[in-house]
Amino acid sequence: MTSPTAPRESNTTLRLIWPQWQGAGSSSVRELIPEFPFDVGRRAYAVGSVVLDAVLPATAGPSVTVPVPMDDAGLGIVDGVEAKSVVLAELSYALEQIAEHDPDRILTLGGDCAVSVAPFAHLAARYGDDLAIVWIDSHPDVDTGETEYAGYHAMAVSALVGQGDQDVLDRLPATVDPRRVALTGLHAWTDDAYANVDAWGLASFSPDDLRVSSKPLLDWLASTGCSRVAVHFDVDTIDSNEIVYGLGAEPDGLTSAQVRRIVADLNNRADVVGLTIAEYIPRQVIHLQQLLSGFPLLTNH
Repeated sequence: MTSPTAPRESNTTLRLIWPQWQGAGSSSVRELIPEFPFDVGRRAYAVGSVVLDAVLPATAGPSVTVPVPMDDAGLGIVDGVEAKSVVLAELSYALEQIAEHDPDRILTLGGDCAVSVAPFAHLAARYGDDLAIVWIDSHPDVDTGETEYAGYHAMAVSALVGQGDQDVLDRLPATVDPRRVALTGLHAWTDDAYANVDAWGLASFSPDDLRVSSKPLLDWLASTGCSRVAVHFDVDTIDSNEIVYGLGAEPDGLTSAQVRRIVADLNNRADVVGLTIAEYIPRQVIHLQQLLSGFPLLTNH
């Protein structure tokens, strides 16, 4: 764990646009988005990051887009991690750009869940023990190369708490004590990975824990002693009975109103220095892309 750097007078927010799709396991894509051809569905995360950047308020600060290849190079499984060489290259680039800007705050628009690893590791290096992470997600994302699922997006929390692939960990400027990480909205998992939640000492809150009030989560945050928080929001946390934003439909999650309340309460209680919006799959936009494919005047050919 790295000690925090000295506080600065500046207040720089970096917008990190990261259309990473390689972190999503092929098996999940085939199962959960069958309405599109596989090669289209697996790249849907990249479309999501572009849409988010277009519809959110423009930034007055610096903005960086991580270059993400769209070909099929390097997608094999190495050390139990799918597309390991590609995600390592993207991770390294993102960390270099973040270090160059050295921001106080980072807004990350993904892309799959693993896009939080680089910005949150930077914030952990900057703020040390004063940073807590609230991971709003239906899933714990605590897989490793030893668990059955090879999708790197399910290994993001593992990396942030210093577990999992050593090549990933060697690139990170800092990790976070798992006692300062809260899995929020957790209600879907695979058994072989879920054991890591208790083994590593991660706090977890189910949707039912937070239906009426954010108090259990806020009490946990107070117990950490942290005045700063990084918030990861996987859109699949939203109850699929209300709307499906993510790759798969997860019923009985938090509602949109409940997530808005939780984030607002966190913002009122602590300094939110990191926010990631991840796993958005804009299905209607992708259907439109498919419809328009081959129309005249849409290419330079």
